[in-house]
Amino acid sequence: MSQETEVEELIKEIAVKHGIAVGRDDPILILQTINKRLMQESQKAQQEMLDQFKSELEDISLRWSADAKDKAERILNASLNASKASMEQLLQAGAKEFVATIKTEVDASLSRIAHPIRDSYRISAMNLLASCLTILAAAVLLWISTH
Repeated sequence: MSQETEVEELIKEIAVKHGIAVGRDDPILILQTINKRLMQESQKAQQEMLDQFKSELEDISLRWSADAKDKAERILNASLNASKASMEQLLQAGAKEFVATIKTEVDASLSRIAHPIRDSYRISAMNLLASCLTILAAAVLLWISTH
């Protein structure tokens, strides 16, 4: 709307509502012009403040996003480290259990073959003793037959 049509409409509105005829040079129209100008300046100032507020909100949002990302990464890294530590503990416990099981099986196997080995050792010792007695007897017999 142009300023001329706004002024004409304002004059008509004052005449209709208040029953007063106002001319184009009436001081009331000066107040209307001043009021309109103040409202435009106020609108510009508010728009600038809104733009600044929007910018600040975007900056805050970006910071919150970055902070949330950093915190999420820290939580994720802590979880990963905890998982690694837990896995290491489980692996160590499993390895210890495996070693204990193997040791038990080896000990059981050794105890099963230890008795036959001892028996073999005794039999070997008896055979050696018998061989020595046989050699001694043969030596005595040889000595007796030569003398």
